[in-house]
Amino acid sequence: MKKVALLLVVLFAAAHFTTFIKCDDKDDSEDKEVEELDEDSDDEEDEDDTEVKEENDVVVLTDNNFETFMEGKDTVLVEFYAPWCGHCKQFAPEYEKIAKTLKENDPPIPVAKVDITVASELASRFDVSGYPTIKILKKGEPLDYDGKRTEKDIVARVKEVSQPDWTPPPEATLVLTKDNFDETVDNADIILVEFYAPWCGHCKRLAPEYEKAAKELSQRSPPIPLAKVDATVESDIASRFGVTGYPTLKIFRKGKVFDYNGPREKYGIVDYMGEQAGPPSKQVQTVKQVQELIKDGDDAVIVGVFSDEQDAAFDLYIEACNVLREDFTFRHSFSAEVSKLLKVSPGQIVIVQPEKFRSNYEPVSHVLSVKDSTSVSEVQEFFRKHTLPLVGHRKPSNDAKRYAQRPLVVVYYGVDFSFDYKTATQFWRSKVLEVAKDFPEYTFAIADEEDYSDELKSLGLSESGEEVNVGILSDGGKKFAMEPDDFDAEVLRDFVLAFKKGKLSPIIKSQPTPKNNKGPVKVVVGKTFEEIVMDPQKDVLIEFYAPWCGHCKKLEPDYLALGKKYKAEKNLVIAKMDSTANDIPNDSYKVEGFPTIYFAPSNNKQKPIKLEDGDRTLERLSKFVEEHATKLSQRRDEL
Repeated sequence: MKKVALLLVVLFAAAHFTTFIKCDDKDDSEDKEVEELDEDSDDEEDEDDTEVKEENDVVVLTDNNFETFMEGKDTVLVEFYAPWCGHCKQFAPEYEKIAKTLKENDPPIPVAKVDITVASELASRFDVSGYPTIKILKKGEPLDYDGKRTEKDIVARVKEVSQPDWTPPPEATLVLTKDNFDETVDNADIILVEFYAPWCGHCKRLAPEYEKAAKELSQRSPPIPLAKVDATVESDIASRFGVTGYPTLKIFRKGKVFDYNGPREKYGIVDYMGEQAGPPSKQVQTVKQVQELIKDGDDAVIVGVFSDEQDAAFDLYIEACNVLREDFTFRHSFSAEVSKLLKVSPGQIVIVQPEKFRSNYEPVSHVLSVKDSTSVSEVQEFFRKHTLPLVGHRKPSNDAKRYAQRPLVVVYYGVDFSFDYKTATQFWRSKVLEVAKDFPEYTFAIADEEDYSDELKSLGLSESGEEVNVGILSDGGKKFAMEPDDFDAEVLRDFVLAFKKGKLSPIIKSQPTPKNNKGPVKVVVGKTFEEIVMDPQKDVLIEFYAPWCGHCKKLEPDYLALGKKYKAEKNLVIAKMDSTANDIPNDSYKVEGFPTIYFAPSNNKQKPIKLEDGDRTLERLSKFVEEHATKLSQRRDEL
């Protein structure tokens, strides 16, 4: 019995062992199958990179499958969209209808979409900046669609472009070269000219907007022409008009050049040029019109009074106004009643301050008599000299045009000229007037504290607790703050006198000075800007950056390599400064975007040279440094 029992135990164990072995074998088999499935899955993922899928008849294009899909296609409709875009979501059902209709066309016309959050290379390649952006690709060349976003309109346009004999319409933008430039601009009453470089990213982004504006303005009566000049080819023309960056836009009137300071998108260009095409001065015919300007105006009232439109003085006045039409509001009149009201004679120009800005310390008006010997520049200087009252109201809307001159003494409080607050506003302004009359070399202004809350913060005065605060904005971007105190004329006078005598220390927002600054790229902060960047013994290349800026992060490796390359140069400094955490205490170094790079030569620190748009590779940065360096021990062509 024992033997039988033992045999049964052995057989039972063997059976379970075999089962165990078989289970392991099964697991191995499954593992192999899983591995094979994983490999197949990887293969499928690899295939997905170039595979072209459809969603409701709309082809889904990516950075990886775009070229393969486009090959050999005559016409393709493409929508660039963002998944989070509300307009894109609303347009999606209509776009699917368009895809179904064009798929049934004979021959079928592909309709595709590109998710710009995934296909970033395509978005960049086609300069997509808004969503949805719709383009028709004809033999690979993009044509912007800017019509109505309806099935009927889009289908009709795509079918039109798909015709075998379709050719792009001629550009509305004129192309100017040395052969036709002078003749064109000399004969045009007004023309806008863009100087561009083919490689310039900003120029590429402007191009479609500029062409759309050119098309619309060409249909006006009379038309307003838009033109372009390839500055890399027509370098002599570009040099003649001081073009150093791209794109540069200039307005020409009968050959005379004026800066373009308007927007750079279709509707902005159209509106701006429409205004520029009109006369720079508006005619006033009644006394009441002038009285209203003087009573309720916020700016100086400039009126030229003439006998008629044939008056030579009137022609001179209009020419002077043209140059400054964006800076001042001009009026003219041929009325004897207006002449009598303003106490002037025909052939004279008068500048009158609005009633609220008048004081006992300045004349009510200034008058210029236009003679045969009077020049346009004299008239313009008259405008500039007498437009500001002794103490005016500085606002964000007039800041750049009226209060750019330095030193500027600003008195901040609750400025409000409405009926309820006018008395309080004028009370504090009268205190400022008492001081301003004794310092004609400085510009004085009052400003509403809410309008300039950031400026007050930069002066350290936002939490002063005082009803009235004072700051001085000086040359080179320097700022000075008056210690919080009960405000009156004498306190202000003492502060301005201390500034005049050089007894004040400027306020500079700055990070702490780095304890160790011996790296290949020197770190500059607000407090060390003068010491490092403005050092007259050294050339300095400085990058102004923002920590969150993607372009700045991309530049960092090349910029560091540049610093290492020139580290042995004792008279050359490669530097960088976080512009979001530090003041730039010099107005010559303007930063309007990131990164901004300047070269400050040792012999001319007040005129730094800006690195214009283009690639920021180590090679280009090195070339820029060596082109402008004044103290390199040796030129380094090798990278």
